[in-house]
Order: sequence, then C-alpha cells, then structure tokens
Amino acid sequence: MIQTSQGRLQDRRPLSIIDIGSNSIRLVVYEGIARSPTVLFNEKMLAGLGRGIVSTGRLDPEAVRRALEEFRRFRALSDQAGADELHVIATAAAREAENGMDFIHRAEEILGAEIRVLSGREEAHYSALGIISGFQPVDGIAGDLGGGSLELVDVSAKTIGDGITLPLGGLRLQDMAKNSPAAAAKIVQTELKRATLLANGEGRTFYCVGGTWRNLARLHMNVTGYSLNVMHHYELGVESSAAFLKQVASGDIDKMKGIQRISKSRRALLPYGAAVLQEIVAVMKPSKIVVSALGVREGYLYSLLNEEERKRDPLISAAEELAVLRARSVTHARELSAWTGEAFDMFGLVETEEDTRYRQAACLLADIGWRAHPEYRGIQSLNIIAHASFIGVDHPGRAFIGLANMFRHEGIYEDGVLPEMKALAGPHHLERARILGALLRVVYLFSASMPGLMPRLKWRGGEGDKLSLVVPASHAGLMGERPDGRMAQLSKVLGRPMDIVLGE
Repeated sequence: MIQTSQGRLQDRRPLSIIDIGSNSIRLVVYEGIARSPTVLFNEKMLAGLGRGIVSTGRLDPEAVRRALEEFRRFRALSDQAGADELHVIATAAAREAENGMDFIHRAEEILGAEIRVLSGREEAHYSALGIISGFQPVDGIAGDLGGGSLELVDVSAKTIGDGITLPLGGLRLQDMAKNSPAAAAKIVQTELKRATLLANGEGRTFYCVGGTWRNLARLHMNVTGYSLNVMHHYELGVESSAAFLKQVASGDIDKMKGIQRISKSRRALLPYGAAVLQEIVAVMKPSKIVVSALGVREGYLYSLLNEEERKRDPLISAAEELAVLRARSVTHARELSAWTGEAFDMFGLVETEEDTRYRQAACLLADIGWRAHPEYRGIQSLNIIAHASFIGVDHPGRAFIGLANMFRHEGIYEDGVLPEMKALAGPHHLERARILGALLRVVYLFSASMPGLMPRLKWRGGEGDKLSLVVPASHAGLMGERPDGRMAQLSKVLGRPMDIVLGE
C-alpha cells in the first residue's frame, strides 16, 4: 500500500509544463494549479537550439538530437511524478527556424502531446502574466530575455499594455555580434529605437525575466555579498549597479567574485544580457530594476486559473497553505491574522496595504516551527520564511515576516538578530516585527495554539493611554504571572501602560 505523504496538499492534482526555449528546455511538474504554484519536480537542459540560427536559419542539429532524446526522459518523468496533464510550449527558435516545425512534429510524437508554438505577441503576453502573478502591486515594464528574442511589455496592476518582440536574445545577439560584446551594444542601441514603449517607463520598475538575467543577478549578489540568496524580487539599484553592468557588458568577468558559481554555458551569455539591460536602463530611466523568478511558464500556468483564483493574494495563499501543512491549527492562524489587526488598531499603529499583508502572512506562519526543538524554533522559522519560494513579497518583507516569528519564539531582544537581517528589514519593519512578536508572545499563552478563544479576547481603553486585554470570566483559569510578564514586555515595546484584566 502506498501511503500519501501529509507534506502535500491533498486537493491538488499535479500537472507538467515543458518550456522549449532557444537556449534552455525545462520540465516543471507543479503540485497543482494554484495562485502560488509549488514545484514538485524541476529539470532543465541547456540545449542551445537557437545557436547559429542567424547564419544558418536552422536549429542547431546537435541540439535537436539532444533535445529529442531528452524529451523521452521528460515524458517519463512527468508520468512518474503522477502528472494528470502535460502542457508543452515553444518560443522564438522553434517558430523562426526553417526546420522548426519539423522539430516540433518529431517532439510531439515523442511527448504524446500537442506543442503550442507561441507567437512573439503570445510570448510577451504570458511573460507579462508571469509578472502580474508574482508581484503585488505591479507597475512598470517587463522584459523577458530568452536565447532568441527579447519581449518588452508594459504592465500596470492587472492590465497588459503595449508590447514588442526584438531579436535580442542572448544566443542570437552573440551570433549577430560575432562574439563581440562591443558590437553587441551597438546592435542593442539600434534595435531598442523601435521600442517606443520604453519612454513610458521612466520612474517605474523594470522587471527582468529569463535565465541570463537571473544569472546576471546571481553574479551581482556574489560581487556585493548580498545576505539573502533568494532570486525573486531581488533589486538592483539603477545607479549602484551601473559600474557592475558596464564591467560585465565589456566581457571582463573571469576574475569577478563568484563567477565560478555561474555555469560555463550561462557565463558566456552574461555580457550580452548585461549589454541589453544597460541600454534598456539608459533609454527607459527606471526607478529600480527587479528580478523575477517567474516568466512565460508561470504566466501560462496563471492563465489556467479561474478569475476568482487570479484575484487571490499569492503571499497570503502560500502562507495559508504552509499553515495547513505545518501549523497545529490553520483556523488558529487565521484568527491570529484578524485579531492582531484589531490590536494594531487599538495600538494606534497605522498600516499601509503592504504592512497589512505582511502582518497577516506573519500570523499565518507563526506556528510552522512548533515541531522543532524549543531552542531552535525561532531561527528555524526565520530560515524557512526567508528562503521559502514565496511570491508577492519583497526582501525587506521576508525579513519582517521571519523576524516577527523569531521574536515570537526567542523574545524581543535585537542582540540575537544578524546585522545583515536588520539592514535588510530596515527600521520600520524591524520595529513592527518586535511589536508583533511581543504581541504573539502574549496571546499564545492564552490560546495554547488552539482556535476558539482568541476572538473573545478584547482590548479596552483606560485612563490616559492605558490599554487592558480583557479575558472572559469563563476563562479565569488562564490568568497568571507568565501572561502578566509577557504583557509587561509588550507594554515596554509600545511605550504605554498595559495590563490583563478579567471580564465579567
């Protein structure tokens, strides 16, 4: 008898997507169609189908051979993972090469599935959907740099605006420039003149999509010694990254710190990716550059969701799912999310929409470390949250959510917080994390991590700015020295008198 693991959500049916790009081919098996998708299995090969297409007009023959062989494995892996559906999409190289359709037909026979060859417009559309699905809010221009093409598209909230496809993919640009980064820059300058939509991006965000730009960001992390090794929502300052982009675009990368951690096949395309990004920044003048781990594939997956699911907050959805999988009670986690909002109102703490989302996520995740040794629950929770595959949250937000949960377990003292994590959170998030952590330390002593009681705990104003937490008389047995001590800590953090009283 095969026992189903409780580490997976029981209402999901796996599905697979194979993404046939000009440089890489990837199989991703997802746990199911969800607002915040979880990957069950992920494998790629750097086939280089588009290598040499500028001079020959055809897919690279050795790459075709290797890809067709790998498709047999991809099909078998999809079946082994229990995927109910297999979706296959192909992009620039397959649609443009003379022998592209012949390759597609052979691949369809092996995979036993229809392959959807995306037009440039469709590729830009799904890339934009990937950005819309992964960020909240969205406002800027998304750029998806593949091996064969660059898709640029304007995105604002849920609206997809103007877009254009340019022949500036890494492999194609390398071929057109005859392996000369200097020549590549001139080609990019010429091609970008057609991208008039960039003029509307001034002061907005530029979203980087695609493997070459992700590896460029990875190198930037290595060079700068960045403290959080998470790619999604990594930000490059426009001015602070200028010297870095200039150096990479020149091809002078062999001695850069951390270059050995970039695969050789990806390393060769970094100068061309940097050249494209450098010129986009010069034309667009964005406020910031943000890296996305989501692209065409995730945008396609997002398109399969119904309208109700698309409207859900991806961060809150993911946090609730993790609470289902790891907390003692997901109902308690939801109660905590609502109750702390009421408490913050009573404390006079004004929240932005982002503050509210991050507080709610922190509450949903507040009990995921309960199975760990008591001495390590805080740091384990922090590590899980900081490095989870969440979307819809920036890096300072990750730091806030993780620190709130560390403070909840280990106390509200900052001396145990790494300086890098403090710097990442910033003063606002750090202080809010201490307040939330102190509040959680109080309420968990009454709820015992079980639902039902928390909605009955009410706040009452007193003389001056004093606040009292009122415990129902029916639960008088929960009163004691320890809750009083925790309330004194919260009082100190907030800088106002507070106590716990028994209601009628």
